[in-house]
Amino acid sequence: MEAQRPDGSGSARDPAKARRARWVIVVAAVVVIALAAQGIWSRHTAHAALERDAEHTSQMSVEVVRPQKSSAGLDLVLPGNVQAFLDTPIYARTNGYLKKWYADIGARVKSGQLLAEIDTPEVDDQLRAARADLANANANYALAKSTADRWTEMLKSKSVSKQETDEKVGDMLAKKATLDAARFNVARLEKTQSFQKVYAPFDGTVTARNVDVGALIDAGSAGGPAKELFHVAQADWLRVYVNLPQAYAQQVRARQTAFLTLTETPSRHYPGTVARTAGAVDQQQRTMLVEVDVDNRNGELLPGAYAQVHFALGAGAAPFTLPGNALLFRPDGVKVATVDAQRKVKLLPVSLGTDFGTRVAIASGLRGDEQVILNPQDSIVDGAAVRIVPRKVEGEQGAAGAAGGASGSVAGASGAAAKGEEATGTSNAAASDEKTTNASTSESASLSPTIHASAQPSARALS
Repeated sequence: MEAQRPDGSGSARDPAKARRARWVIVVAAVVVIALAAQGIWSRHTAHAALERDAEHTSQMSVEVVRPQKSSAGLDLVLPGNVQAFLDTPIYARTNGYLKKWYADIGARVKSGQLLAEIDTPEVDDQLRAARADLANANANYALAKSTADRWTEMLKSKSVSKQETDEKVGDMLAKKATLDAARFNVARLEKTQSFQKVYAPFDGTVTARNVDVGALIDAGSAGGPAKELFHVAQADWLRVYVNLPQAYAQQVRARQTAFLTLTETPSRHYPGTVARTAGAVDQQQRTMLVEVDVDNRNGELLPGAYAQVHFALGAGAAPFTLPGNALLFRPDGVKVATVDAQRKVKLLPVSLGTDFGTRVAIASGLRGDEQVILNPQDSIVDGAAVRIVPRKVEGEQGAAGAAGGASGSVAGASGAAAKGEEATGTSNAAASDEKTTNASTSESASLSPTIHASAQPSARALS
């Protein structure tokens, strides 16, 4: 044992050393407890972050739209065939050769204007022979008539018998019938000869000339198809024929206004009026034929052109519409998946109306304020939790897919780091929370314009 110093300093230092040792132990215990608490808290935080990530990942990400309804009338657009108000092919009514023509394609002609002359030597000869037959029949009739008159006078004095008189009168009547037949034959050939000159039937434009000087003209008497000489169209007014679907047959009436557009001038509108409708639906096509008359005195529209006819059906005819990729076809009917206020899926049965191409009319089942899910999964069910994300532009789909794959890789790395290192897990959890907050903020900022975006629907039929 160490000997105590006479001044007693050795015994005085022992209590101080003991106190310092106790403080060191206390501080070490506090440090150990703090480190343990920090580790436990870090693990708890990482576990909570992983649970939040798992819950966030388990929720389905969806894009939503709202049903659209146009405040203006529905613009029904259908293809139409433009035809001239009068459109007539001109054929020959006599055989021969074309002697001369006077109107070429594009020429404006008047009613009764001479278009061509046909040389018909055979018809001329037939007419001369018929006139000779007529003269012969006339002479025979004159002789038979004078003979019958004499025999009738002699019968009064009983100079001839009644039988002989009747024979002379009957011969006169037969010669009279022969004379009439010859006269009618001459008239027929004169009319046939008059067809040597081809005239325009009405005011219009020559749209085709299919013969030239010296061409053989056949009226069709040879048994083959007759050849069209000219084609004349009156295009001051145009008839536009449209096949109207059965769904709109009751909404288009006579004297209703419409307008035409052409592919080459889409911004130009040509006004027209519904002149008449067929009043019946074709059993094969389930469409009704509609005629629209268009004023074309300025000559801007061409007969035979393809046009698009626009019918204004009125605001009452515009139902709610949805994109075609928002519909679910289930065994119990067509449904749409909507998102309620609790961010839960709710399936609503709907009745479909007309298919407008990219959008489909919803006849019933929607109020108009629903948030309808785009591209819903076939396995989606009522009550499923979903996350609403902003709609992506079509060009961004590839980048979004790549970003999704990268996010999945980061999440997997975060989970592994959380299991291995507490500090890294804490950092990843904080980053995940920040990402979730930013996504929610972006979602709130961009959701409203996407839902309330509206466009007037239009309907188009392929001919």
